[in-house]
Amino acid sequence: MNPEAATGRLVLAATPLGNPGDASPRLRDALATADVIAAEDTRRLRNLASSLQVSVVGRIISHYDAVEAARLPGLLDEVRAGRTVVVVTDAGMPVVSDPGYRIVAAAAAADLPVTCLPGPSAVTTALVVSGLPCDRFCFDGFAPRRAGERRRWLETLRTERRAVVFFESPHRLAETLAAAVDVLGAERSGAVCRELTKTHEEIRRGPLAELADWSAAEQVRGEITVVLAGAAPDAPTPEELVGEVADRVAGGERLKDAVAAVAEAAGVSKRELYNAALTSTN
Repeated sequence: MNPEAATGRLVLAATPLGNPGDASPRLRDALATADVIAAEDTRRLRNLASSLQVSVVGRIISHYDAVEAARLPGLLDEVRAGRTVVVVTDAGMPVVSDPGYRIVAAAAAADLPVTCLPGPSAVTTALVVSGLPCDRFCFDGFAPRRAGERRRWLETLRTERRAVVFFESPHRLAETLAAAVDVLGAERSGAVCRELTKTHEEIRRGPLAELADWSAAEQVRGEITVVLAGAAPDAPTPEELVGEVADRVAGGERLKDAVAAVAEAAGVSKRELYNAALTSTN
């Protein structure tokens, strides 16, 4: 028996962002064999099953933000009774800015089996098409709605070296990007990813100023994921590099050669570094 079809477990299942062709065979099997499917939107779940030509034989119940807490005890009882409960959201991975966290935490606390069917995620999809360095990144969910909170949030990103991914409503995108220009600077790079994997997918890349102008001029629609480049590291001061120069001199290099090598690598003035090195030895 496949692990996904085994009874007595909670299964978090990623669903396509927009293109049904991205559904995995494991997702199809889970939808066809689950005893209970807890769906953020039951109508969308039925439409997805229909597009995948999957016959759902299990019970389908709604599982969105407003009812998530109330549904929790009953769903855990289903797992305790030896049944498979599959949790799906409208698109992408449950829990990631979608319902699912409460039931996963409760199931783990009750020592009930929890597994995941990996698959589509707007976060990682946006990252890889952004064209920005993303070997290290953080995800900040939805941008704050209120102007003051949004500005305070952007202030925390001034020195964030990792790429930052967040979701935004198309109706607030222009306002958020304009605030990002004010706080993070016009030249900070970013990417706006719209309708990922869908027919009208669009990726806009460039400095924040250009993205802000575009979003203000266009009537942007659809699901939006934004990626911001990490902050550039501050250049070290000559005084901070004196120790490195001293180490090279101690290793046998001439002071002039050590200064030239360190200055070039750090992008600082050779003259300023040389003077700082001389001052430190006096």
